[in-house]
Amino acid sequence: MNRRTMLKGLVLAAGMLAGGVASGLSWAADPFLIGVAPHTSARVLIEQYQPLRLHLERALGQPVAIVTAPDFTEFARRALRSEYDLAITTGHQARLLQTDAGGLPLLTYKAPFLALAVVAAGGPVHTMDDLRGRTVLGLSPTSLVTLWGLQWLQDAGLRDVAVNYVSAADSVSQVILAGEAAAGFISQPNYDKLSPDVARRLRILERSRPLAGRVYVLDRRHAARRAQVEDALWGFAGTPEARAYFDQTQLGGYRRLEAGELELMEPYAARVRATLEGVK
Repeated sequence: MNRRTMLKGLVLAAGMLAGGVASGLSWAADPFLIGVAPHTSARVLIEQYQPLRLHLERALGQPVAIVTAPDFTEFARRALRSEYDLAITTGHQARLLQTDAGGLPLLTYKAPFLALAVVAAGGPVHTMDDLRGRTVLGLSPTSLVTLWGLQWLQDAGLRDVAVNYVSAADSVSQVILAGEAAAGFISQPNYDKLSPDVARRLRILERSRPLAGRVYVLDRRHAARRAQVEDALWGFAGTPEARAYFDQTQLGGYRRLEAGELELMEPYAARVRATLEGVK
């Protein structure tokens, strides 16, 4: 039994136990799996996307589940194997899914997506040159903010910097403030979600230019349902639950992708492709 079949079986069992039949859903239908890239803990992701899940269940008339992966590299691998019906991931992986798996990019968020290099306020790092011989943090070798950060270091000629990886963005600040790393790479949306107490103890050392942020990519198996899924997403955007989520996360709502926007992510997509080819 492959992972996709196992996940769908678990979703169906959970739905039946929760009274899904009484809700009017067709639990005999295959669950629609939404894979969300692991930019934070699985618990937080599942909680954040519950309003979307419930709306899509009603709009699509079938059970919907939110799933993720242990890290960005494994998420990309699973998405390329069509384990998700809809993937929500950063622009470089969206580009990879588009070119290598025939994925159908649907939409993204209005808010600009920036990658940040953060350090402890009042700590020993005042300029990027102070990072020489020190340790920095990334989410995984294939996350967009990590790839941007590594390129930033490389462009500055800093090749004697050690890189460690953590499983979720909310761990980056904890490790830095504990003095176990000199800097870390985190997205602006995740930085904005830090508590005021944590944020005031950090300092932004560098910001990226705007990058293609989280993109909703429909698996090619559902090409015939593209209009239905897009209509459901735009319908969700108009609900009070969606507006509350967009306000809370400062994402601003959905927007359509601009022509050529994902093509700009190709250099980062190529790095992910090379990593995956090296770990087959």
